[in-house]
Amino acid sequence: MIKIEEGVKGLIFDLDGTIADTMPIHYIAWRDTAARYGIDFPEKLFYDLAGVTLYAIAKKLNEMSGKNIDPIKMGDEKEAEYEQCLSKAKPITPVVETIKYYYGKLPMAVGTGGNSRLARKTLEVMGVSQLIDIIVASDNIKNPKPHPETFLRCAELMGIIPEDCQVFEDGALGIQAALSAGMKVVDVRLQITNNKSRAFE
Repeated sequence: MIKIEEGVKGLIFDLDGTIADTMPIHYIAWRDTAARYGIDFPEKLFYDLAGVTLYAIAKKLNEMSGKNIDPIKMGDEKEAEYEQCLSKAKPITPVVETIKYYYGKLPMAVGTGGNSRLARKTLEVMGVSQLIDIIVASDNIKNPKPHPETFLRCAELMGIIPEDCQVFEDGALGIQAALSAGMKVVDVRLQITNNKSRAFE
């Protein structure tokens, strides 16, 4: 379990790489999808783009490869491939333990750059879908991370002022978004040892 700071009245969790160790699955899905279009997608670049939305990544791949592939088509293909392997994802134990401990004690929300449907499915695979009712996903906001809108919307739905919220994040863009929102933030990468599991390669 991860300790929260004094005075915190609401908890907000990123999803991929924070609650669920899904980043390796996302990477393999991206790598294989990009390869079908003749694009090399290095692992380092993928992790550098943590927090960037689906179609924005597809646009980035177009730019770096000089191609003009429909980003929606490529992104949707990647998501379909990812979803097929989602059941293999493992929970990030300290974070899931924190959610279970504070359930019923503090309001909690998920703020993710993914879409709502896959976010709910991921929470189900992690066994915590009944513990968190509030999900703010890419299809619920106009300005993705590092803009603070995702987390500010979470705070609004929980009825907690931003200053009293603590965000759990694993990506630089998400951490920037939380700080811009005036919230306390925990970098969960510092709480776990094997942040980038290679179990699916």
